[in-house]
Amino acid sequence: MAKKIVNLLILLPLGVILIVFCVANRQSVTLAFNPFRPDDQVLAVSAPFFVFLFIAVISGMLIGSAATWFSQGKHRKRARTEAKEAIRWQGEADRHRTRAEDIAGQLPSR
Repeated sequence: MAKKIVNLLILLPLGVILIVFCVANRQSVTLAFNPFRPDDQVLAVSAPFFVFLFIAVISGMLIGSAATWFSQGKHRKRARTEAKEAIRWQGEADRHRTRAEDIAGQLPSR
């Protein structure tokens, strides 16, 4: 329930801000990819300004998350290695415990 309230308190104002942002920046602009002939229509895209801003923000988020993911690869690899080692040690401890119980069961009681 608390998670829904927090999401509502964060996502609702964010949605309202985004809608106001889109309405305020709906003028059509042209993005020219040819710096030598900006009037060339083959290498130009026309769209509302907020579309280009959203594309820039989304691509920045994707590039940032990819950079973070790649930089943390060594930590994920170490965690996988240590998890496998922990499983191996747990199995060895279980084998020793079973063997100790067998030996204790074979000893004559006094």
